[in-house]
Amino acid sequence: MNWASIRTCDIANGEGVRVSLFVSGCTHHCKGCFNKEAWDFNYGEKFTLETENLLLDSLANPYIAGLTILGGEPMEPDNQRALVPFLRRLRARFGQQKTIWVYTGCVLEIHLSPKAINSKWRTEATDEFLSMIDVLVDGPFVESLKDISLQFRGSSNQRILRLR
Repeated sequence: MNWASIRTCDIANGEGVRVSLFVSGCTHHCKGCFNKEAWDFNYGEKFTLETENLLLDSLANPYIAGLTILGGEPMEPDNQRALVPFLRRLRARFGQQKTIWVYTGCVLEIHLSPKAINSKWRTEATDEFLSMIDVLVDGPFVESLKDISLQFRGSSNQRILRLR
């Protein structure tokens, strides 16, 4: 997996001051996407143990509320598989002290739930991935539903789902 950017002091992508990881790779290709360069799975840098350590060290600051993962698309199958071991490390180190938010163009019930049998998004890693996150912001960005007054969302079809 590659990552497009990391923000160690982000207030736009979830509650509180956060560390944000923008992963690379997205096949949704939403019209009006703010991060088109991250559609390319090869864009950016490799996600390595050093990257994980940078993120974990940044999360250790007491004023950081948690981690936000967006992209690109965190729920691309290869991205899920790369992120699950990292999220295990995060939870082992911080327990529930830090919240994890994930933004996805997938819709939970259609693409990610156990009932989504034929979904390309559902993998052997999906259930564990979802079990470690606190908030899922789901749904594709829809340009015709764009609403800049919405907190933590770009279009009105997107939902903020508290999973924990």
